[in-house]
Amino acid sequence: MVALGLSTAACTGESSPATTPPPLNPSGSASAPASPSSSTPAAVLPTSDRVPTLDVQVVGDGLDHPWDIADIGEDRFLVTERDRAVLSLVEGGERREIPLEDHDIWVSGETGLMGLEIDPGFAENRRIYTCQGWNDGQDVRVISWTLDAGLTRATQERTLIDGFPTSSGRHGGCRLLISADGALWVGTGDAATAENPRSLDSLGGKTLRLDPETGEPWPGNPWAGDEGPRRFITSFGHRNVQGLAQRADGTIWSIEHGSDRDDEVNEITLGGDYGWNPGSGYDESVPMTDQNLPGKQVEAAWDSGNPTVATGGGTFIPVQERWGAYGGALAVAVLKDQELRILSFDEAGKLTDDSSPEALHEHGRLRTVSPAADGDLLVTTDNGGGEDVLLRVTPR
Repeated sequence: MVALGLSTAACTGESSPATTPPPLNPSGSASAPASPSSSTPAAVLPTSDRVPTLDVQVVGDGLDHPWDIADIGEDRFLVTERDRAVLSLVEGGERREIPLEDHDIWVSGETGLMGLEIDPGFAENRRIYTCQGWNDGQDVRVISWTLDAGLTRATQERTLIDGFPTSSGRHGGCRLLISADGALWVGTGDAATAENPRSLDSLGGKTLRLDPETGEPWPGNPWAGDEGPRRFITSFGHRNVQGLAQRADGTIWSIEHGSDRDDEVNEITLGGDYGWNPGSGYDESVPMTDQNLPGKQVEAAWDSGNPTVATGGGTFIPVQERWGAYGGALAVAVLKDQELRILSFDEAGKLTDDSSPEALHEHGRLRTVSPAADGDLLVTTDNGGGEDVLLRVTPR
């Protein structure tokens, strides 16, 4: 992928950055683009052409609009429920709530308690991260919490980053990912506000990268040495990021809601412009990746075409023999079309296959996909009414 700069005309009220930001390197350094090594095909490509049979089991019920899911071991799963604004534990098929102490979560429309990530040291430090709307400041923010030993309450540690823009609650974004190098990535929505996606003075319509311990910008961010929000920005020109996933080769991928067309999957490049520019009055008739803008825009690795299917969260499937042809593919939850899409890409990130297993056609709207500790997939439904479920998907 080519390095992308930001011209004055490509952003609202901005001046050009002092240096051209480099493409994404998995180590976080500002050197060369991430490129497959000689060992990459074994890491990201399937082990066989066999298409596995998928066994789908309900492992938890009684959920309501579950937004994110994390396996914390011993068949225990943490779930964020957006509209209830509660953190739930699913254990042994039973659901119970874990109170978030001193919370002031703001729920409106598409915004509530959303993204969830588990610290790599969770077994020792019991730390988790959530992304949610917040009444104090009427914004969206990321907070770290500590769970007690009995998993009966969560205590706030700190607000790591705040000030994500909001309006009615539309386009709240809020996906979290800790990459292999320890950085905390955040995918944000543009709050359905025209100037946000392209302004480096707004955290809306972006991917961000920060230190999960301190909340400081991650070293190697394109504008880390500048002042203000741009220090955290890794890419811009996004509409509403719904998913973040890391491939085995270290590359970071986003999943994004389109307007009336072109939901997208994008491979993230540091400093990359992903081309969403609704302009005055928030005109959603423009292309999701508008190549008529100044500079160079990064084309999507996959898009839904017209109309949208409403993609949610996703994860890369492990390259394991039991996953066969699905190994290394991106599994994406789909809301409107009520399916699981499995998108396969070659070593260069080009789409090679797009399938939808029938085994996931019977559960209604699907919100997100997360890896289980053993390599199975965890999928949440999003049908509302307190009747949502947590599914485990096992290849045979």
